[in-house]
Amino acid sequence: MAKIELIMPKMGESVAEATIISWHKEVGDSVEMDETIVEIATDKVDSEVPSSLEGVLVEKLFDVDAVVKVGEAFAIIETSAEDSQSPSPQPQKEEKVASPQAQVVAEKIVEEIAQVKESVQKIENNGERFYSPLVRSIASEEGLSIEELDSIPGSGKDGRVTKTDLLNHLNNKTQATTSPKPSASPTPAPAPKTVSSPPPTVSMSGDKEIIEMDRMRKLIADHMVMSKQTSPHVTSFVEADVTTLVNWRNRIKGDFKKREGQNITFTPIFIEAVAKAIKDFPMINVSVDGTNIVIHKDINIGMAAALPSGNLIVPVVKGADQMNLMGITKTVNDLANRARNNQLMPDEIQGGTFTLTNVGSFGNVMGTPIINQPQVAIMAVGAIKKKPAVIETPHGDLIGIRHMMFLSLSYDHRVVDGALGGSFLRKVADYLEQFDDNTSI
Repeated sequence: MAKIELIMPKMGESVAEATIISWHKEVGDSVEMDETIVEIATDKVDSEVPSSLEGVLVEKLFDVDAVVKVGEAFAIIETSAEDSQSPSPQPQKEEKVASPQAQVVAEKIVEEIAQVKESVQKIENNGERFYSPLVRSIASEEGLSIEELDSIPGSGKDGRVTKTDLLNHLNNKTQATTSPKPSASPTPAPAPKTVSSPPPTVSMSGDKEIIEMDRMRKLIADHMVMSKQTSPHVTSFVEADVTTLVNWRNRIKGDFKKREGQNITFTPIFIEAVAKAIKDFPMINVSVDGTNIVIHKDINIGMAAALPSGNLIVPVVKGADQMNLMGITKTVNDLANRARNNQLMPDEIQGGTFTLTNVGSFGNVMGTPIINQPQVAIMAVGAIKKKPAVIETPHGDLIGIRHMMFLSLSYDHRVVDGALGGSFLRKVADYLEQFDDNTSI
């Protein structure tokens, strides 16, 4: 019998640690290859960690709510391997047996940890306070001393400084530095005072119930506030006649369900139209890095999905412009199903360059969505409604019943002007209105 450590794998770019939510196995339980052994939470998404070995769980190295670093052992599995394969008790010949898959993961983890350590040489923590590699990396890039880092209040577990805490500190520091100084004139004009009003006090009288935000809701709240503080939001609207598109879907959805065993919704068609419009207006597919504009060559479209808990998650359809409508449809259905069942991997909610949200699924005709940072634009599609509309024909104008919908685009006015934002949104509507009803899927 051999005892082998299970290593916490890398859970996506910039994720350096994870919190154990629950154990799916207890000490003494048999564990199959690729069977879920523990559920974890990162600052990106909840995920399940499968076992890379087959055997019996003999030791859990961490309890629930403990934080485990990437590359750190979190459990020990006893396998049926020969004793000769087990780790030697002699320190100079110590070896650990692991599957080829586990060895590859371990090698990648060691390499990534070495890169992180190299990037944070300026921040050395000589005290007792723990800082994650990501926090130390940001602090090093911003030139923060360890004394200043120690002074930042932490909102994480055991008072740890999170990425959000550090970014808020840097944002407040920048605002304080760039605030205008009072004039040196002997008769200065009185400057208006900027008073930050405290949050309103909530009355606790009467019949009320108080619940604490769950972890995901706290992350969403922080992200939304940060986005409004970062980007000056502007929203443009257009109305599109999607009658041809609706009739086409109604005609083929039954046969598609029988053939493919899944539904075809409007979302893949919207994503296809957005990807085409981004090709026409690539400056929508950008991010802002200080005074630089980063143009993304990949078109990765996030689709906001509501979870059963009421929270929101944004899985990403990567390379949307490289897929046909069938490929987008299957990708959308797969991501949506796994999002509802909490089975998304961290990499599947990262790397988005543009976001689409469907407020029409809740019966809303339009919305003004908040930009999903660090992107610069997000589009909302409203409910499709039958309405009387003017139909232009070579023989004159007519009034007819048409399927109409509103599209709205919120964009970052630092880099996206009204002409670009409005033209892009109109182009998406044109692609939807000009949908070919002979399209096969």
